[in-house]
Amino acid sequence: MNKMFYENSSKYGFSETVDMLFEIIIEGGWKVIQVLDLQEIMKKNGKEILPVKVLEICKPDYGYRILSDDELRIYSNMLPCRISVYEKADGKVYISRMNVEFLSSKIGGVAQEIMSLAFTDAENFIKKISND
Repeated sequence: MNKMFYENSSKYGFSETVDMLFEIIIEGGWKVIQVLDLQEIMKKNGKEILPVKVLEICKPDYGYRILSDDELRIYSNMLPCRISVYEKADGKVYISRMNVEFLSSKIGGVAQEIMSLAFTDAENFIKKISND
């Protein structure tokens, strides 16, 4: 059975993982749209958690194919792609993402093609810094 989410441990510490992933994404022809610091957001709301950052990433060519077709715009809520980097109580750093390849297999067509390409790209980014 396919998993809906994947998690890998990082070879590096938290900040280094975020920085390296950012660089790898840019080198791969993608854009980092935003980095959400969930630890900081929680802190502003009086909650203490371990470090968590979510990188929202986009490859404009992929996004365009979804957003320029009225029939495919329903999938716009899956854009941009997201990769999370976080630390757990064991002191290790992890990288997670949704298995959009599995989800897209239920959709089919162009959406499946684009989401599979995006998933493959993201997996290749993560392989470069993962222990797994």
